[in-house]
Amino acid sequence: MDVFEVVAEPHRRAILALLADQARPAGEIVAAFPALTQPAVSRHLRVLREAGLVEARAAAQQRIYALKPDRLAEMDAWLERFRRHWAGHLDALELHLAATVPHKQDDPT
Repeated sequence: MDVFEVVAEPHRRAILALLADQARPAGEIVAAFPALTQPAVSRHLRVLREAGLVEARAAAQQRIYALKPDRLAEMDAWLERFRRHWAGHLDALELHLAATVPHKQDDPT
C-alpha cells in the first residue's frame, strides 16, 4: 500500500499525530475523534497498520497502537530532496525581504 496515499487522508494524519507523542490504547484513539464512529477509527487504524505506519500489541483486553518509525523514515528520506529545495528558496526570500522591507524601529515611548 502506498504510504503517501494512506497519509493523504486527514483523519489518518491526525491519528499519526496523536501517536507521535506516545503509544495509546484503541479506546483512547476513538475518544480523541468524537466526530468519527468506532468502526471508522478502526478502519483507519487497520489501513495505517497494513501500510506499516503503526503497530498494535495486545495488553490485557486492550490493543495498544504505536508508530512504526521505519516507514516514516522512508517518507522523510523521500521528502528530504524537496526540503533542501524549499530551504534554499526560503533562505533567498529571507535575504530579499531583509534587503527590501524597512525594519520597524522600536518605539521609545
